[in-house]
Amino acid sequence: MRKIYLDHASSMPVDPRILDFAGPFLKSGFGNSSSLHSMGLEAKRVIEDAREKVARLINAENEDCIIFTGGATESNNLAIKGTALRNIGKGKKVAASAIEHISVLNSMKELLKSGFELGIIPVDSTGIVDIERINAILTKDTTLTSIMYANNEIGTIEPIREISEAVHEKSLYLHVDATAAAGRIPIDVQKDAIDLLTLSSNDMYGPQGAGALYIKPGVKLQPILLGGGQERGLRSGTENIFAILGMGEAAKIMKNEMKQENERVKEIRDKLVEEILKIEEAYLTGHPSQRLPNHASFRFSRIEGESILLNMDMKYNMQVSTGSACSSKTLEPSHVLLAIGLKHEEAHGSMVLTLGRSNNIGEIPLISKAAKETVERLRELSPL
Repeated sequence: MRKIYLDHASSMPVDPRILDFAGPFLKSGFGNSSSLHSMGLEAKRVIEDAREKVARLINAENEDCIIFTGGATESNNLAIKGTALRNIGKGKKVAASAIEHISVLNSMKELLKSGFELGIIPVDSTGIVDIERINAILTKDTTLTSIMYANNEIGTIEPIREISEAVHEKSLYLHVDATAAAGRIPIDVQKDAIDLLTLSSNDMYGPQGAGALYIKPGVKLQPILLGGGQERGLRSGTENIFAILGMGEAAKIMKNEMKQENERVKEIRDKLVEEILKIEEAYLTGHPSQRLPNHASFRFSRIEGESILLNMDMKYNMQVSTGSACSSKTLEPSHVLLAIGLKHEEAHGSMVLTLGRSNNIGEIPLISKAAKETVERLRELSPL
């Protein structure tokens, strides 16, 4: 039975073109970019080339605004803790939306140990941040507010420009986690007045082990990883050249192919939604139209998401998700689904399908049939 991979929000396969581009550095590109000999200078050159490609993807002011990290989680930690602690004299309050990634929420909760206050901004039933509550929660003492560009569990895209205006009226800095959005929707950090923005290599078909943080000129951060002072002194440690090169090339490919690929996967996504909503007591979660083009998320009454995932995988060789991969180790319902107003029992029955380059329109009947049979089988077994 052919594998149909439908969990691109948690991990993407590395694009073969990126392996061809960056692969040689696994064999011969082992120079340290801090070394002054020829191999070190070559390593520094290719890293700077990758930095420029990433900067272009989000229309950063220049490549110096990009700091490479070990992944999106590290970028979120650096953005939140680094900015809050560096600017502690300007206020000890931080804020985030209720549907942020767990690496954002946990970083902010860590700041509570240093005397910070945390404000949680609610969202509506589709996952859109409540602008009025931003105005009510933020004060002149709020040094940092974090709102994701698009949610990885329900696909909802936030009105970032409107949010930015509201945040900057009260708060000092706006951090945006663009892990789920980068390469799938156009991002312009200058037009949207974003101060810090998180990116992930693996969420753009690049290698795992690399991420990036955009830092607007003039924004001051305190490093959270100390050592030799690499990456402008903000992220010490010898750079992962292969992963960074791959991330740069992934950003270049995503920028060049975004429009065409989005149109292709959106057609598949829309037909999948149409078919799966024919299942009895199936509901779409997230915004019906203001959502990522490759993202379809559902909930089904009277069954468990973990059972859906396992049945789809073991019986049909289809890999789906039942929430964020980073928070699915617990059996607790998704904080994102609870934040949009679902009851605990409703939040447990979720299934998330995220499409990628390997998917095609011919898979729709197979996926919808597998989902229908899975739901019906699990309901027959359920005591509910």
